[in-house]
Amino acid sequence: MRVLVTGAAGFVGGVVTDTLAIAGHQVTALIRSEESSPRLMPGVEAVIADLLDVRELAAARIDRGFDAVCHLAALTRVRESQRDPLRYFSVNVTGTVNLLNMLERGTEVSGVAPVVVLGSSCAVYGVPERQPIPETQPPAPTHAYGASKLAAEQAVTHQAATGRIGAVVLRSFNVAGAAGVHSDNDQSRIIPAALAVASGVCEVFGVNGDGAVIREYVHVADIADAYLAALTAVRPGRSEIFNVGTGVGVSVADVLAAVERVTGRTVRRVRRPPAVEPPMLVADSSRIRAELGWHSTRSTIDRIVADAWDCATARASAVPR
Repeated sequence: MRVLVTGAAGFVGGVVTDTLAIAGHQVTALIRSEESSPRLMPGVEAVIADLLDVRELAAARIDRGFDAVCHLAALTRVRESQRDPLRYFSVNVTGTVNLLNMLERGTEVSGVAPVVVLGSSCAVYGVPERQPIPETQPPAPTHAYGASKLAAEQAVTHQAATGRIGAVVLRSFNVAGAAGVHSDNDQSRIIPAALAVASGVCEVFGVNGDGAVIREYVHVADIADAYLAALTAVRPGRSEIFNVGTGVGVSVADVLAAVERVTGRTVRRVRRPPAVEPPMLVADSSRIRAELGWHSTRSTIDRIVADAWDCATARASAVPR
């Protein structure tokens, strides 16, 4: 299949790009700027364009007629979205609409209606009382990030209803770990932040409250496998939504213990006031396992931390001194 991956310079996008190429797909990686250009596998085409710039998208021939699109380009930080909500709606919603318009133009020329696999988030659920969270849980986002991802979902699923695309929405739960040359370097997230303390890059890890907040963590390679499986999950005119998670909750304290266990180093902590956040977010992912045959084979917390640590130490040792 001819597959476009947006956000290919990002952590998840890079792994999805590699996974699709290894599976034999003809992959085009959409990158926002030359400065963000990732290391791509041989045979992967790189095109540079900003989803907010329709002229750049046209110049990159995003309307050439792809068989499928994995749409991962997005802003993803919750607290940042609360400070700058309009930027999040611009990138996550307007960028998605611009992409859909270009794909529609491509369908008119080529006659090919692509499958669009949208990377979404458990943030669309807000603070549900029911745990694990099923796809039938009504969305109720509490911040601009979640609301913008929900709006992007609605744009994609409504477009699918016209028959111009097929749509699969993948709602992810805390993607982490590393695969190949791709690792998560965003220290606003717990595992990269804890590893930075273990490696001596940072002095302390700030724990909000007692560290009992529970989340689940999914290995980035398992997430990429979900995108691969989703490419053939629907036909044009149809849309599906799947949670992508493990169903296993892990507390902040458990994550820090895993980092110390894997690295053999102490993660120095400092206690901070409790944050206003859901006490638990855990996915019911039985549907994607039953319908797409997807399984989270790498997503234990120790495997996730170990792969992230190995990638970080390999990168550090490669830096000239």
